[in-house]
Amino acid sequence: MRRPRLALVPGEPAGVGPELAIAALRREPDADLVVFAAGATLARAARALGTSLTLHDARAATAPPGGDGVRLVEVPNAAEPVFGTPDPRNARSVVLALRMAAEACMAGEYDGMVTGPVHKAAINAGGIAYTGTTELLAAHAGCEVVMMLANDAMRVALATTHLPLREVADALEGERLERSLRILHAALRGDFGIDDPAIAVLGLNPHAGEQGHLGREEIEVIAPVLERLRATGMRLEGPLPADTAFLPRRLAGTDAVLAMYHDQGLPVLKYSGFERAVNLTLGLPYPRVAVDHGTALDLAGSGRADPSSLLAAVATCARIAEVRRTRENRR
Repeated sequence: MRRPRLALVPGEPAGVGPELAIAALRREPDADLVVFAAGATLARAARALGTSLTLHDARAATAPPGGDGVRLVEVPNAAEPVFGTPDPRNARSVVLALRMAAEACMAGEYDGMVTGPVHKAAINAGGIAYTGTTELLAAHAGCEVVMMLANDAMRVALATTHLPLREVADALEGERLERSLRILHAALRGDFGIDDPAIAVLGLNPHAGEQGHLGREEIEVIAPVLERLRATGMRLEGPLPADTAFLPRRLAGTDAVLAMYHDQGLPVLKYSGFERAVNLTLGLPYPRVAVDHGTALDLAGSGRADPSSLLAAVATCARIAEVRRTRENRR
């Protein structure tokens, strides 16, 4: 069976993404990687790492190059990047690289996409309304998705993603929550090979609402959804108080946790193993896995950025691609 072919988008050219991409390519990953970026940016990153770089046009090459070769889909920048200083003029090239890779994945040219960190403020300053790559790829594919972060210790998915905290309660309605749980359940089965996944669902309020005394979302929204889905055979526990749901004895036997908002679940996961964590977009027609860290502008150009998260993202994306391909072949 051939190795998975993955599109790798390094992200913000002034950050550590290009250096991480070069480091990942040097580690002989379990996938054939094609980079969507500016060749000059990759060459500069290679120099920062004290290594040379040979670029090959991915659209012309017939096989992965050996040695120091990197297969590249050229996405030029509007301005020469400066280490540590994002330039809004490059916002369009950052987003274009993501869109081009997504188009290629949708067309079946690649088995999945791995993405590095982007700088949201620079993209918005460049005139592009941008809340996150998860939302960008969902809109591009025209499908509902769920963000999930994972490491060796746990998987944490989100019912809502990049929303101001004061908007979370209004966004948390039954249909949205049910879609999130169905997408999460399907991904655990289809992408991770867990036949009967167990999902722990957090409440929104302190103490999961304290029987309505600290909020009624658990009673009026979350619990009814869980009851409906349990009737279909899903194994769902909750709504659980978030402050005790991550205790090891509670997580034992749990395949994933669904948190109601971004900062309810992700700080715990990142504390449990930030360097090994990855960010997955569940529900897309193709696997997409990203690093679980930002652009690290203070490290850009130093050659000291840790590639562990990107390496984990490549390995995770490759495994999911193989699981999907195996399931397709069995149909």
